[in-house]
Amino acid sequence: MMKNWLAAGTVVLTVGMASTIAQAQTTTVPGEQVGLAVGAPLPEGIYAINTFTYRRTDGRNDADTAVNIPVLVWSTPLVPFGGRIELLVAPPTVFAFTRNPAGTPNKDISINVGTFVGGIWAFDLGSNFGVSLLGGVYLNDLDGDRGSLYPGPGANSFTPNPRSPYGVSPVGTPVLGILSSNTYRFGIAGSYTGDGWNITGNLTANIYDSPGRFPGQVGAAIGPLRLSDALNFDITATKKFGNFEIGPVAYGTYNFDISQYSAAANNRGRFAIGGLIGYDFKIFTVQAYVARDVVTGATLTNAFGRTRSDYSTDGWIRFIVPLYSPTPAASPVPAPLVRKY
Repeated sequence: MMKNWLAAGTVVLTVGMASTIAQAQTTTVPGEQVGLAVGAPLPEGIYAINTFTYRRTDGRNDADTAVNIPVLVWSTPLVPFGGRIELLVAPPTVFAFTRNPAGTPNKDISINVGTFVGGIWAFDLGSNFGVSLLGGVYLNDLDGDRGSLYPGPGANSFTPNPRSPYGVSPVGTPVLGILSSNTYRFGIAGSYTGDGWNITGNLTANIYDSPGRFPGQVGAAIGPLRLSDALNFDITATKKFGNFEIGPVAYGTYNFDISQYSAAANNRGRFAIGGLIGYDFKIFTVQAYVARDVVTGATLTNAFGRTRSDYSTDGWIRFIVPLYSPTPAASPVPAPLVRKY
């Protein structure tokens, strides 16, 4: 059953949100797919998956961030060319919790990310190997909470911005520049799930309509935003012992455009390594994992003016719950054997 629920977790790879406020990042959260057999086809039915992550960087005044990713998936009975069609929808939410010292106003915020709609085409290749293809879009252009802040009338709300046609931009905006464009997502994954193993590799591309723009007066003040396409990679090598699961995981992201005016300026990406534990309760599965950056393009400057890498630590918890599966067809009642003597 754990194998099926690992496959159910495939749908988590279709949703996500930037995990660092005011720092360039893909819309898909790096690491949201580890621990899941994302290459394996999902058994027919309806599934609910919720993944929550909390991230803290080394920077003393950086905001802590969290992302909640609820997913509903319908694994359809359609299997064209032997591949299962899985349809899914998810409305992620990102949170920021400031850690500024006393004397600086602190505000905790939440942003509703554009709902993701997409699909997976997953194949069972036999011998416990599977491969899947993914396509979908985060509908950021249709979302009412677009990730920009405006202090309001009478506030000291504008600062110089050479990229804005008006030469100014509201303080604190954009919080998440990637939400100025729909995000088009494509992925390919492969999994081995034999003998209690989950060995999975996955690549996910995020493509943007760049330059992106926010709507309305605030968007006009911010001006166009140059967004970087990105590639995420996720690696899992866990083993199940009875109902328990344990093993190493790793993940990262690579930004293609880190030029001066890019939203990912001077930040090529990051790579994190960690470990996962899980437990199969039969009616649902729980997984938890922690990872720490070993490479990062983010930087911070200390009180002495020295610049160094701004590493981060991520904590994750996931619940996988099957909601519905087709009732197995009743077996035919064997005809009684009548013998005459």
